[in-house]
Amino acid sequence: MSAPDRAASEGPIRVVVADDHTIVREGLVMILRAAPDIEVVGEASDGEQAIAMVQQLQPHVVVMDISMPGTSGLEAIRRIRRDWPQVKVLALTIHESEDYILHVLRAGVHGYVVKRAAGQELLSAIRAVMRGESYLHPAIVQVVLSDYLHRLEHGQEAPLLTEREREIVRLIAEGYKNREIAQRLNISLKTVETHRANIMQKLNINDRVQLVRFAIRTRLIEP
Repeated sequence: MSAPDRAASEGPIRVVVADDHTIVREGLVMILRAAPDIEVVGEASDGEQAIAMVQQLQPHVVVMDISMPGTSGLEAIRRIRRDWPQVKVLALTIHESEDYILHVLRAGVHGYVVKRAAGQELLSAIRAVMRGESYLHPAIVQVVLSDYLHRLEHGQEAPLLTEREREIVRLIAEGYKNREIAQRLNISLKTVETHRANIMQKLNINDRVQLVRFAIRTRLIEP
């Protein structure tokens, strides 16, 4: 369904914009409000405000600056993706380095827009993620492709883990016990144990030390 059709039949796309730079945020909001199929329902200046607005306003899309004071945009993305998986999240940042990009993508974003191109790309990115697609700036696509090819070349391509499994791997690697993980993720202890067994089987590893090495190698955690 095209964006105008969607606006007519289902109402506008509800968007929250989070950026700690007032001028940048106001500029993005101005661009979005000029589009007939988009409604800006909230503006946040840090990660905690963004999370609170998602809970209160239930937007379709959050445009999230990564580098913000207090609760970072990256942590806010993780929490939003965990607690409101139906909400689409677009990362907005000046960073285009390989390590930074892959770290952000692993947080579960649906798209990655660089600030230098945000004025031209943001509307397209929002509409794309609402169609169920991912959106990456062309420079970001090249970085992701290069990383993937490098891993294939060196035999480092890991078995595919689900988003929940990756989250559990990260928490195990950070030292959390099964019961603590269950409490943090609001799931049962048995569910955590089942996920852990599946992860071990997929990765063909037997202990936490090997799991920590995997988490570092795949950049789920920082060494």
